Amino acid sequence: MIEVNKSILKNIYPKKPIDSRKYDYGLLLVIGGSQFYSGSPAFASVAAFRTGVDMVRIIAPKRAADIIASLSPNLAAFPLEGNWLEKNHLAVLISMTEGAKDVSRGKTAVVIGGGMGRTKETQETILDYLSQISIPAVIDADAIHAIAKKPEVISGKNFLITPNVYEFFVLTGKEVSKLTEEEKIKTVEKEAARLGTTILLKGVVDIISNGKETALDKTGSPYMSKGGCGDTLAGICGALMARGFSAFETAQAAAFINGKAGEIASHKLKEGMLATDLIKAIPEVLHM
Repeated sequence: MIEVNKSILKNIYPKKPIDSRKYDYGLLLVIGGSQFYSGSPAFASVAAFRTGVDMVRIIAPKRAADIIASLSPNLAAFPLEGNWLEKNHLAVLISMTEGAKDVSRGKTAVVIGGGMGRTKETQETILDYLSQISIPAVIDADAIHAIAKKPEVISGKNFLITPNVYEFFVLTGKEVSKLTEEEKIKTVEKEAARLGTTILLKGVVDIISNGKETALDKTGSPYMSKGGCGDTLAGICGALMARGFSAFETAQAAAFINGKAGEIASHKLKEGMLATDLIKAIPEVLHM
């Protein structure tokens, strides 16, 4: 059993070579949002930038994309016509994914799920997309509900799933909220092995397993119950997977970064902490 600590960052962040080029440290796609929800892909994207990814491209329904693009000149958002992800968007998603692979020299990953909604068409389109891509993916929020309907699409791929306890129940049918820590660990290990993937179960103690190895991250704060703090974790995961790290190593480092940043922000702000405050604290964690 691995207990995650700040030493995980040494491998993730060696000294940057003087001849570094754009995209050496990744290009992240963030697919999410809907007519009502625009914050989730924005949180994930800014957190990814603060974690060191070189570029983020956001793909979202038009209203969400327009709002996100207006937040900061750092954010490039491509608008999809309509209020939700639809089947006729699939060709655009695949084309933009292949284009990202080409321009980034293969240093690409995707974060998908935040704020997308659970309409039948959206869920089916998420499944179609995941079944066709070959790049690393972080599957969060509404995309977890989608893969629960057809879990074979994730087996054997370089995917990382980031559920809370309810989403873990949706995905696996296993209720773990009242289990002991030891029982939770065993359940996550078994389900990761069964699904052929890596799971980062979010909680007071984050449990990370690929079915063969398991790690625990004990960073964090009760003040991180605010909306958006799961989206920041997904963005951090995406930034690290775009660099080329495995899902298991990514999950450990991302859980530590997100949790420590939350600790720093909440120490100063307590109940007043927001996800944007956590994001501001990320660079402090990276230079611990």
